[in-house]
Amino acid sequence: MTVEEFRKKFPALYRELLERRMVLKISGVRSDGVFGEKEADYKTATVMDFLRRCDTDEQGRQVINYLFNRGEISEQTARSLLKQLEEKGIRSFGSRKEPGYYFKHGV
Repeated sequence: MTVEEFRKKFPALYRELLERRMVLKISGVRSDGVFGEKEADYKTATVMDFLRRCDTDEQGRQVINYLFNRGEISEQTARSLLKQLEEKGIRSFGSRKEPGYYFKHGV
């Protein structure tokens, strides 16, 4: 479809796209979509929630190792998270969650 065809078929959308420069900020990357979606379904704190409270990569490593040693995450998940942490850093799991996050934003 050409731009002109798009403009004729969807004039309001075309104007909206031209008038408003929409910006989408991505504050985190989850390398495994299935794992990320499963994590998002939980109502209690998840591995990602704990990692998002960390300030440094070292704190993230400690959290991952702790959860693995307690049997709360599998070896494969721990390896995958550690690899992502090493390659992309702690903020690749999402923006930092400050204390009282759930009181301000809900569950």
